[in-house]
Amino acid sequence: MTEVEFTIREAIPDDAVEILRALKIAGSETPFLVMDEKGLEMTPVEMSENLANLYESPNNLLMVALADDQVIGTASIKASSKKRIEHIGEIGISILKDYWGFGLGTLMMEELIEWAKESGVIRRLELTVQHRNQRAVHVYEKIGFKTETIMVRGAKTDEDEFLDVHLMSRMID
Repeated sequence: MTEVEFTIREAIPDDAVEILRALKIAGSETPFLVMDEKGLEMTPVEMSENLANLYESPNNLLMVALADDQVIGTASIKASSKKRIEHIGEIGISILKDYWGFGLGTLMMEELIEWAKESGVIRRLELTVQHRNQRAVHVYEKIGFKTETIMVRGAKTDEDEFLDVHLMSRMID
C-alpha cells in the first residue's frame, strides 16, 4: 500500500467549493452514506456562509482532510443550540474511496473526540452506521464507541431494501 500524506484541519469558508465537490463524489462512491450522488444540495455561497457560522458555535465543527490541497474527507460534529440538548454532538464522516484503508477515518475520529473534550460543551457523541458497514463499526468500537441499539429498518438502499443501523455513542468525561 502506498503511503499517503494528508493534513487534517478545521474547515474555512474558502473550502466551500472543494467540500461540495468531495461530498458529491463520496455520495456516489459508497452506499454507506445517507447522502447520494447529489451531495449536499447547497450552493458554494451557502456552504461558505455555513462554514463562517460554525466558527461562532461552541458545539459544532467541520474538519477537512486534505491531500495535495484537495479535500479528500470531512468529519463533523453537529449539535443543537437548545440548552437541554446542546451537549449531544452527532458525528458525520466521509472519506473518498481512494483514501480508504490508510487510517484516515481513525485519525479524523480522534481529532473530533479531542475537539469535543476541549469544547467544554459536548459531553456525548453519537453516530449511526449501517450494520453491513462492519469496517466502520470496528473503527468506532476501537476508539470507544458502544452500540446502544440496532435500529431495525434504520435506512434503506436505492432498491428499497431495508437495512439495520447501529446507534453508537461515546461519553466525553
